[in-house]
Amino acid sequence: MHPEVLAMLRIAVVASPPVSMFNLAIPELLFDKVRVDGRPGYEVVICAPDPGPVPTTGTLELRVPRGLEALREADTVIVAGTGEPHSPDPRVLQALREAAGTGVRIASICSGAFSLAEAGLLKGRTATTYWAHADEMRRRHPDIDVRGDVLYAQDGPFLTSSGYAAGIDLCLHIIRTDYGAAVANEVARLALVAPVRPGGQTQFAQTPLPPERGTTGADTRGWAMRNLDKPLTLTDLARHAGVSVRTLTRRFQAESGVSPLQWLLHQRIERAKELLETTRLSMDQVAAASGLGSADSLRAHLVRRTGLTPSAYRAQFSRHGTGVPAGTSSVA
Repeated sequence: MHPEVLAMLRIAVVASPPVSMFNLAIPELLFDKVRVDGRPGYEVVICAPDPGPVPTTGTLELRVPRGLEALREADTVIVAGTGEPHSPDPRVLQALREAAGTGVRIASICSGAFSLAEAGLLKGRTATTYWAHADEMRRRHPDIDVRGDVLYAQDGPFLTSSGYAAGIDLCLHIIRTDYGAAVANEVARLALVAPVRPGGQTQFAQTPLPPERGTTGADTRGWAMRNLDKPLTLTDLARHAGVSVRTLTRRFQAESGVSPLQWLLHQRIERAKELLETTRLSMDQVAAASGLGSADSLRAHLVRRTGLTPSAYRAQFSRHGTGVPAGTSSVA
């Protein structure tokens, strides 16, 4: 929704012992990097049922200064994963129910989804969790549509993510929802993580790009990203990499999990979405700048990827409002 924020948005992260340090570090790392017009976009507060020393799933002990009263001040609540997901603290469940009653956004990372489920927040909704816990969640909560094959899922104000690094995708999705793709992608660049990747929302269902597993083709991928507006071919990519088309294809598949042309199309669509969110360019101009060719092509790819036409996508996510200048293509 990209509000014109006058004050920082507050994020309360719940650390239920024994908490996952990795899960807990993700929100603070990413949200603290958000800058909007030179100002911080978020204030992140870590809280626990019992303030003070909090056991972790590793050998470290964490000291958390705030209690669950922090949820009353939050715009978004995130429950980090825990080593004991099946017996959440009743105080956490009550605090989550109270927060949900005020309409705030509530999310979980990894096994934190069990707290949302036990609080009754996910009943009749779609959710996900770490794949190793998915069957147990289905068994305990048959009234939840558990998706074990997505990075994250959103159903109304409730968001859940699968294990470990999927928490990064979840937080970037929240940043994108609040401040747009340009801000979220800048945070991703600063944190040296993959750009915003769609998760499991019905209207944005797709197969996201797998994590990259190598760097030998990084220069060529970077060059391609800087030249998305040009009609790049396999031959162009192979020439830049200094290898044959066959070798290029093999490397892309090994490092990115997809073919060069699949990767290129994904990046073009992501560029188009960012331009729709952050500029008033016409549909033809967005299509040209992202390398999708025409407004007709832009429309076809965006509808297939998100379920929304370009004009509908802009109306829902633009930081500039719904108005676009005269001359905007009628193909939307």
